[in-house]
Amino acid sequence: MAQPETVKKQKKGEEEPSFKGAFVSVLIVGLFIIITWFGVFILFNYRF
Repeated sequence: MAQPETVKKQKKGEEEPSFKGAFVSVLIVGLFIIITWFGVFILFNYRF
């Protein structure tokens, strides 16, 4: 019978990796998409 995998626990001295840079990058890309979308939407409405 297969043995269940053991979950490795982090040691007390190890810290979790920081994802602040990834979070900021996602926010910047998201803002760019939203601003671009609204810009195209305004141009579309302006033409008609």
